Amino acid sequence: MLEPQGAFFFFLLVLAFGGLVTWLALTKLVIVRVLAAVLAFIPAAVFGIAVVNKYYDYYQTWGALFSDVTGSGAQAVPELAQPIGPARGATMGSAIAKSANTELAAQAGYLFRTTVTGRTSHLTRDVYVYLPPQYFQPAYRTYRFPAIELLHGAPGGPRAWVYVLNVIPVYLRLLAARQASPAVLVMPDTDGGGQYSLQCLNIPPRGPLDLTFVGTEVPDWASRSLRVMPPGPAWGIAGYSEGAYCAANIGLQDARRFGFAGMLSGYFAPISGNVPAGGQPGAPAITVSNVFARYPKLAVLNTPDLYIQQFPISERPPAMWLAVGGSDRGDLRAAQAFRQYVMFRRAGLPLVVIKGGGHQASVWRAAVPPLLTWMTPQLAATARRIEMLTGHHKGTVFPKGTVRLPTARPSRA
Repeated sequence: MLEPQGAFFFFLLVLAFGGLVTWLALTKLVIVRVLAAVLAFIPAAVFGIAVVNKYYDYYQTWGALFSDVTGSGAQAVPELAQPIGPARGATMGSAIAKSANTELAAQAGYLFRTTVTGRTSHLTRDVYVYLPPQYFQPAYRTYRFPAIELLHGAPGGPRAWVYVLNVIPVYLRLLAARQASPAVLVMPDTDGGGQYSLQCLNIPPRGPLDLTFVGTEVPDWASRSLRVMPPGPAWGIAGYSEGAYCAANIGLQDARRFGFAGMLSGYFAPISGNVPAGGQPGAPAITVSNVFARYPKLAVLNTPDLYIQQFPISERPPAMWLAVGGSDRGDLRAAQAFRQYVMFRRAGLPLVVIKGGGHQASVWRAAVPPLLTWMTPQLAATARRIEMLTGHHKGTVFPKGTVRLPTARPSRA
């Protein structure tokens, strides 16, 4: 009842505001009246924030709010430094082995964060990585896992997937029920700060190369550093809100690097965004209504609604999955229109409508289980096919009751 969305919490705020206003009306001392007016502003402001939070159903517990807003949750997640280099015998795998309790990780998986610097974009961002329990189990010791890149909305950050959407406990329940297959979850910071909304775009003429970082450099880093398949059909990409636009845009532009794409409450044309002044990371944010105003060809390329209609006939778009809140007519119309365009090129595009939901976290939380149930088994099947085609599969004895997966070539993790 006292959680951020609890009725009793709202009642206490109203009671506090009413008491202070009554005090303000009854007292005759000027200094006391000023003090009462100042204090009354506090519950009024908190009430307004709480109403917005309840509308979007973002923070359900004080712990989630405190962890996300203060970053204290990030401090509780192990931070692993990048390897120094092969000459020093340093690998991300050795860093994980030193940091993780392998017995516990074999049951619950392992979440860590690290910093990735793009070789072309020169962007340096935090990346959260979740390794499923199978990553630490002997039966999978040489298996190269498929992966899903999960993209957050704006404002927000990658830890929202952990503390707001609860992706890890949801995924563990699905794995235990055998409704999902093991995959590595890669959650990058797509904006470089809560003040920005870059929409995973390479912003001309000298702006951040966000699309390059998210679509190319992060997956390349993961495949070099972890036991993860190289970018391709065994990679998925998914996101909510701005992250859903990113997933659609990157999935189409980099169709050879992603076999699957999931969009939760997405839009399918770039909107106004907050970008760093002068294109310099860390610079003050300025609002730009259309970053492609002088670049019509780039505008089409980065508008999934338009680009899907010009998608190269020689290529196949990734398999796609959509989810929206049924009460958000704008999101629903956008998803239905995009779905029609895609189905001219690829049949069987699921559209999940969450009843009664709008553009809010409750919809995204409800959509996470069906997304993982749809995507991860197909990723696992794709990974098996790739290993068979490349001739790197060998027989492995698996514990009774586990799903038989082929082994893969050794990796540096």
